[in-house]
Amino acid sequence: MTPTLILALAGFALVSSFTPGPNNLMLMASGANFGFRRSVPHMAGVGLGFGVMVLGVGIGLMQLFDLLPWLADLLMVASALYLGWLAWKVAHAAPPAEARANARPLTFLQAAAFQWVNPKAWTMATGAITLYAPSRDLPSVALVAAMFVGAALGSTATWALLGGRVRSLLDQPRRLRVFNRTMAALMVATLIPVLWHP
Repeated sequence: MTPTLILALAGFALVSSFTPGPNNLMLMASGANFGFRRSVPHMAGVGLGFGVMVLGVGIGLMQLFDLLPWLADLLMVASALYLGWLAWKVAHAAPPAEARANARPLTFLQAAAFQWVNPKAWTMATGAITLYAPSRDLPSVALVAAMFVGAALGSTATWALLGGRVRSLLDQPRRLRVFNRTMAALMVATLIPVLWHP
């Protein structure tokens, strides 16, 4: 991969990692509901889980989608349905006083597994492999994955910190409920460009 292509890949990874999407909105909600420190496993699961997903897509799944294009569509619909259910759960989360005893942020493994049903993650992974590792050889795919893991370090921390900063504004149950419903609506809105692309 040429230095120019590596620079373009870095830009693509940073922009797509920092823009709002299900991961970032969930991390902002986690930061607001649980604080930055308790959200660290969630953040690590997003970054490393997505890196593993990019590797899997690049070294095998793209070939399967080439053979069975309908499988990619089926996966996208299933992912959208799951994301809708998750948004519903965020929107209807119990107020802090009621939920504090059993409420927990996503674990590392839950966040890593979420990448496989995240429509934006699928779009980013397949797009990155198609554009920056079209030969699908292991060194190129590994470089794309590593670039996204690096971008995730910054983006996940930024969104969780942002959520943590607004936490003091959400000390009233009504405000937190409005915040969670807004985050849920934005999560659903992230499906629009993924599902209705030309």
